[in-house]
Amino acid sequence: MSKVYVFLADGFEDIEGLTVVDLMRRAEIETETVSIKNSREVVTSHGITMYTDRIFENTDFSDADMLVLPGGMPGTKYLGEYAPLTELLTEFYNKGGKVAAICAAPSVFAALGFLKNRKATSYPSFMDKLEGAEAVEEEVVTDGNVTTSRGLGTAIPFALSLIAQLAGEEKAQEIADSVVFCR
Repeated sequence: MSKVYVFLADGFEDIEGLTVVDLMRRAEIETETVSIKNSREVVTSHGITMYTDRIFENTDFSDADMLVLPGGMPGTKYLGEYAPLTELLTEFYNKGGKVAAICAAPSVFAALGFLKNRKATSYPSFMDKLEGAEAVEEEVVTDGNVTTSRGLGTAIPFALSLIAQLAGEEKAQEIADSVVFCR
């Protein structure tokens, strides 16, 4: 079974983080939320208080198949500034691990050099922060082991893309059908 970690900080965009968790779990992909704070309690960008499954400093990520960053502000800023996370992302990426980010969060990947010579996308006002990337205006872009997406409105296609990568297109379509996702 695949294992996915979704990293959350105060100010993450609710829909972008939780849609991934919801749909992954429906697909029976083991998915855990991880707080980068010293507490499991995080507050979303819209003021919803929630509790994560884990705290970063108490988690062994050696079983990870994919690491995911939701967008939102100031959540993206906090994720990008948290050195233990950026070190984990860099090590994981350098070993060929799958990384994914949506909305403003692809800017974290750009800052780490993950997007050089790759196609990538992000929230419109963050497109200029995709340094080194071929910035494209597509809902979801996967280039090698990096997946990026535009924002809240693309959260379902983003999550379905991640499911397809880990469990196959058939499983992704099954989940799309089960939540009445229409194109």
